[in-house]
Amino acid sequence: MNFLEQVKQYEEQFLSDLKGLIAIPSLENFDTATEGAPFGVDVREALDYMLNLGREAGFEVIDYDGYAGAIVYGEGSESIGMLGHLDVVPFGEGWSKEATDMQIHDGYIFGRGVLDDKGPTMAAFYAMKLLKDNGTKLDKKLILILGTNEETGMRCMDYYKEHGEIPTAGFTPDADFPVIYGEKGHLGVVISSKEPTVIKSMKAGERPNIVIGKAAAELPKMSQEDIDLFKYYLKVNHLKGEIYHNDDSDTIEIEGKYFHAAMAYNGINAAVHVLNFVGATYDDKLAQQLSVLLDDWKGSGFGIDMEGGYMGFLTMNTGIVEVNNGETTVTIDIRYPNITDGDALIAKMKDALAASTVKIEMVSADDSVPLFVDPDSKLVKTLEQSYREYSGDYTTPNKTIGGGTYARKFDNFVAFGPEFPQHEETSFFVGGPHEKDEGVKIESLMKAVAIYAKAAQDLAK
Repeated sequence: MNFLEQVKQYEEQFLSDLKGLIAIPSLENFDTATEGAPFGVDVREALDYMLNLGREAGFEVIDYDGYAGAIVYGEGSESIGMLGHLDVVPFGEGWSKEATDMQIHDGYIFGRGVLDDKGPTMAAFYAMKLLKDNGTKLDKKLILILGTNEETGMRCMDYYKEHGEIPTAGFTPDADFPVIYGEKGHLGVVISSKEPTVIKSMKAGERPNIVIGKAAAELPKMSQEDIDLFKYYLKVNHLKGEIYHNDDSDTIEIEGKYFHAAMAYNGINAAVHVLNFVGATYDDKLAQQLSVLLDDWKGSGFGIDMEGGYMGFLTMNTGIVEVNNGETTVTIDIRYPNITDGDALIAKMKDALAASTVKIEMVSADDSVPLFVDPDSKLVKTLEQSYREYSGDYTTPNKTIGGGTYARKFDNFVAFGPEFPQHEETSFFVGGPHEKDEGVKIESLMKAVAIYAKAAQDLAK
């Protein structure tokens, strides 16, 4: 059965269904949380949307109290899982298109979630639909698990694991092709200080897992020399920024570049630049020390820079910076290789804070251990073969990543697509996950449907 040929007839309906899902701004919002909608009504609406598609297609659907949902095909004592998430990150600024109005341009679709992770989740659903429409008989049931809280803690999967069926094996369509058999550990750290600073107030960053793309800080009235130094700082660092004059203060604003924290090296952290400028210009000891600690995305400021054989180098992202009522708080996102562990990193960071020139304390640390599945396992080899058969790519190796996916929540799970390694040049900007103008090629998503159908069929035999 050639799934790649068959999937063409589904493209129009696929795009229509995805457009409806993208239109739902499924951001976590506890202000609207209720029973059955633990992460807010918009996320709940997205879950209902997918469950309704499942019902209409004739699948069994299960609602796990709004934390998660499941679309089920087939029977059997064992099951194969596909894990997708329906929540998205904040839209950010700088979009040339409406983030919730999916648009098509020159073979690409744009909108928040088309790549992370609504588009891939829809691809997994259509893979199940393709199998069902063909009357494919499987020895194991297929379960498409729909999460609602992946971007902000994965508590949805904790709830599902307590109440739902745990698949024997499976994958999440939330990364790259070929197969992602390992994910770096994920350490979230919050540091805080009550040391004096000239910064009157500051609130930069929306989520720890996003490089801060724009940051502003309220300062005392700036002298002409300070203003000139700010303009010079922007110029030598190839940045854009503004000064907003208030009655008794001035606010500086710097534009950086939003990016996923797992690849912080591709972003430009505007908040770190603000701290660096303030520290140098005003001889602000706290800002200076924070700049030393936070400047290097490899974590050398804390003495935690390292590189592992399988997973590469550690990455560190400054995700949120707040100055309020005399207290400065910084939230840090660290992705580390499996040559170390969270305890060792925390110890090194505490040593660096103890040796700093001002008093800064670690307030909290939350650790998620690395994921590693044998690259020669049946799961990895089966998925790899499905990819190679329909992509024609026999050279790109399987790999590990710094991103954290649902795969780390289950045994014998990996991340699998939907991004292909071959990226063509376009005359227009196509953003990636967590970026403005998030986009993906339609042909790539439809090819992913075929790959997922083949993989699910082979795993469920």
